[in-house]
Amino acid sequence: MHQDREALLRRLHELRSEHRDLDTVIARLETGLGDQLQMQRLKKRKLKLKDEIAWLESQLVPDIIA
Repeated sequence: MHQDREALLRRLHELRSEHRDLDTVIARLETGLGDQLQMQRLKKRKLKLKDEIAWLESQLVPDIIA
């Protein structure tokens, strides 16, 4: 179980890093005359990453029985 948690944490770190990198790329494209299709793809990827990050975070939080 400890190894599974460590794997989830590593994956979470990778996804957060990619999400930040996409922020930078999108910001650069927005300041210039970037390709709109590429911009849409990057934003879609960023949203997918956000969903994956949220799912991983929910897996790392223990269930609390009220």
